[in-house]
Amino acid sequence: MKKNNTITPAYVLRLFITGASPNSIRAVNNIKVICEKYIKDNYVLEIIDVYQQPAVAKNEQIIALPLLLKTHPFPVRRLIGNMSDTDKVLRGLDLDGKINTDTIDK
Repeated sequence: MKKNNTITPAYVLRLFITGASPNSIRAVNNIKVICEKYIKDNYVLEIIDVYQQPAVAKNEQIIALPLLLKTHPFPVRRLIGNMSDTDKVLRGLDLDGKINTDTIDK
């Protein structure tokens, strides 16, 4: 889909984390690996540290962290955890069936 000569990504993701905690670091690394492997060049990933942006977390009603919020394509999905369960993440992104967990940090 083109808009003003730019391509709109198929996946819009927001990862809510808590600073540099081990779970947050793992979640960031894992979701980046998954995105680059399965939806390369077809996604936007925004990483939101709730310590630095508490209002954003409050507006999204975040109750557990780390949390991945998929806002596009519909339906909206929320995945909680460090994103090390590749099967679960791919199901949440509607990409099940493309599984190879060799590069995921557990």
